Amino acid sequence: MRNRLQHVARDERGMSLVFVTVSFMAVLTATTLAIDVGMFMNARSQAQNSADAGALAGAVALAYNSFTDRTTTGPAVQGAINTAKANLVAGGVVSVEPADVTFPNAPSGQPIRVAVQVFRTVERNNSVPTLLGSIFGVDRVNILATATAEASPANSMSCVKPFMIPDKWRETGGTWSPNSTFDAYDKKGNPIPNPDYYSAAENSDYTGYTVANDVGTQLVLRAGVGDQPESSFYYSWKMPGDTGGDFYRENISHCNQSRMTYDPNHPTLMIQEPGAMAGPTLQGIQDLIDQDPDARWEPKPGCNCVKSHFAQSPRVFPIPLFDPKFYADGKANGRVADFRLANFLGFFADHIDNNGKIYGIITAIGGTVSDTAGPAPIGMFAKAIRLVQ
Repeated sequence: MRNRLQHVARDERGMSLVFVTVSFMAVLTATTLAIDVGMFMNARSQAQNSADAGALAGAVALAYNSFTDRTTTGPAVQGAINTAKANLVAGGVVSVEPADVTFPNAPSGQPIRVAVQVFRTVERNNSVPTLLGSIFGVDRVNILATATAEASPANSMSCVKPFMIPDKWRETGGTWSPNSTFDAYDKKGNPIPNPDYYSAAENSDYTGYTVANDVGTQLVLRAGVGDQPESSFYYSWKMPGDTGGDFYRENISHCNQSRMTYDPNHPTLMIQEPGAMAGPTLQGIQDLIDQDPDARWEPKPGCNCVKSHFAQSPRVFPIPLFDPKFYADGKANGRVADFRLANFLGFFADHIDNNGKIYGIITAIGGTVSDTAGPAPIGMFAKAIRLVQ
């Protein structure tokens, strides 16, 4: 009996089963963690996508619908919420409330940012369930993400048209209107008392067109004549590449990819195209209208924007603005007409009439930020939509 007990004590048969069982539990645990952790990482990525999309949608609404409406029912907040919720996280809808959409200032102090937080958490009653974590007492996990986008001033633009209009100025002793003339000199080139005032986009008292004040305003353009530019006068300018009426018309009806950049330290001068170019201008505008004949302007209380079958109607385009003071100073000093780039204006071509007038509406427009021109001035009309956090 004693020998048998000693034999049993030394017997190692069945130990492999113990090791296999322990190994199996270890592998099961690792597999469980891998599945759940992978799912959580995917859900976290989806939550970031949701927050990114919401922030970008809010910035787009800020730039294109209303730059001043930051209310809970306004387009920026509602656009951010609806877009964020449209991006599912782990197969479920995130929680985004109006208080989760905020408008922090940029480091420059400009109120151009939209921040969005999205939640799938226990507190919001929509946390993400685990697959196998309950074995270890983890039934649900919290997933949340935040993103910030901005509608920053844009100082670079392509697809500009080969005609330009003067930027807006402050009428001295009166109210500016589309028929106002910039008065700084008399017909002999002598300065007049109390001249009209123009301040450029980089200045805090910029007098020109702005999204907040001018989007939705009708603008009627006609070929410029005389030495004193009116607000509604357009002048042709020679774009890079070629000259002549056919090239000029082509640059209106299609997109010239040449990029224009506004840099206060290195001004861009535009050379006037020989001839009035009134005919090619009207023909090019009609070509644009024919490309999207059903496009229309939807005024407030709607989106205050263009409705079109296109993502952006070809009838919406940037017009270069020139500095009216620089032009007036040049004419008074005997220079050939000098047009210095001052800004870009978004324009929706509505129709033309038999008198050669172009009827349109000022609209928001997107641009880009040049890496070589320094910070874009705060007064730039075009906006660049981009994620910053």
